[in-house]
Amino acid sequence: MTQLTDARPASDAGPALSSPAPRRPSPDGGPTDRARGWLVTLVLTALAVVTRFLNLNYPTDAGTPVFDEKHYAPQAWQVLTGGGVEDNPAYGLVVHPPVGKQMIALGEALFGYTSWGWRFAAAVFGSLLVLLVVRITRRMTRSTLLGAIAGLLLIADGLTFVSSRIGMLDIFQALFVVAAFGCLIVDRDDVRDRLARADAAGRAALSEFGPRLGVRWWRFGAGLLLGLSCGTKWSGMYFIAAFGLMSVCFDVAARRAYGVRRPWVGTAVRDVGPALAALVLVPLLVYLAAYWGWFAAEDGYDRYSVGNAIGAGGTWSWIPDALRSLWHNQAESLKFHEELTNSAGNHHPWESKPWSWPMGLRPMLYYYADSGVTGCGQAVCVKAVMLIGTPALWWVSLPMLAWAVWRTATRRDWRYAVVLVGYGAALLPWFATLDRQMYYFYAVPMAPFLVMGIALVLGDILGPAPFVRTTAGQRFLVWSERQRLNLLLVCLYLGLVVANFIWLWPILTALPITVGNWHDHLWLPSWR
Repeated sequence: MTQLTDARPASDAGPALSSPAPRRPSPDGGPTDRARGWLVTLVLTALAVVTRFLNLNYPTDAGTPVFDEKHYAPQAWQVLTGGGVEDNPAYGLVVHPPVGKQMIALGEALFGYTSWGWRFAAAVFGSLLVLLVVRITRRMTRSTLLGAIAGLLLIADGLTFVSSRIGMLDIFQALFVVAAFGCLIVDRDDVRDRLARADAAGRAALSEFGPRLGVRWWRFGAGLLLGLSCGTKWSGMYFIAAFGLMSVCFDVAARRAYGVRRPWVGTAVRDVGPALAALVLVPLLVYLAAYWGWFAAEDGYDRYSVGNAIGAGGTWSWIPDALRSLWHNQAESLKFHEELTNSAGNHHPWESKPWSWPMGLRPMLYYYADSGVTGCGQAVCVKAVMLIGTPALWWVSLPMLAWAVWRTATRRDWRYAVVLVGYGAALLPWFATLDRQMYYFYAVPMAPFLVMGIALVLGDILGPAPFVRTTAGQRFLVWSERQRLNLLLVCLYLGLVVANFIWLWPILTALPITVGNWHDHLWLPSWR
């Protein structure tokens, strides 16, 4: 037996770690240990900050950006110094929306056109992503422990780690997507709380459609964030579709749980219209607002297409010229992406296809130097930055997904279902365009949902919390032998993930290593 020394209520230790949320949630929808929960969250976020910001300015190509930073760092500087617009001399047009570059520009406003400047915002977003994953997992599981496990796993993920330390767009999209997901989880709890109050007041059954729910600010916030996601990369549209369906399913389940006679029709009548406004119209308006600099500029690329590249008359002449010009600009960008295919002869030595992403079978080499490198203790040294997911995490993705599907199908466990929604929205749409050039950094939005799913599985392994016994005024935790063994297994797995991350550290951060050590890190032929 283990003596309890804290003063928390005995009920806090009682519920199963893996049990679904109660039918009638508490007002905040989460655990009651708020102070401890925030302490754990802030400690893990601080650890993320240390790892993400340590030597953030290293490496560079002789003081210049590395890999695809070469596109986004100068474009962000143009946003900062050129009236809010950017151009792209390498391609002749701007192929991504402006939000991610605007975020990079904020760092360059603080630190100038330096490696600290073009990487600062990515490191901030990468650190905040850990905070969000901790809080979201904690809310879904009603367990601070499982929230902490998810945060620790994300800290030790090489994919999000490297993406947080380079001036590219993917970490920004990942944070916007996960934040929108979190808003919808809170909205789910808020809706059930509103229905619980209506039920207690005898109003839930007054209409066969159920009560009206009023303004849902958390869902509105999700729409804002999804608009920012699309304003970073167009693949944010996949999450709009997936999360919209998820939100509607939440509403149907909530109305059914509180005895609404026609939950599907009630959701269609009461909820679908506001959901479309919040999760489709709001993102569209946010996306257009992201082009504020382009609309205001005189020299934005394609800004005056009407009357030049396209005619001023025609069927759509009633639409303002600025919007028609933007539509032409977006069509040009879409054409660029559509033509960037393997069949058209476009190949990259480090490209990958989506079937390889769940296990990280084809990482990307962002940086490599073998000339003039010293510091490894031998005559010849190398240093590299490889975008690679920690194998101890990514190689268990398929068993995690299989278990998630099983739990969703047999136990109707909504937590696994929503993890599958987020993970699927980040992965499955890419199978429709397999001829396109694709890269492993497209998988960055998958990582938060991967660690949430693994945390849920580890919660199932841990099982119910220990039994609480009170003797002579003192409370004790009583652990069964099976519970001790399960706890040991979970701790060993977490230790394995952290050890694997530490092993990868030299090739994630460009530390000088020997040629032999470099080859020792390349475990699979597809990593070379």
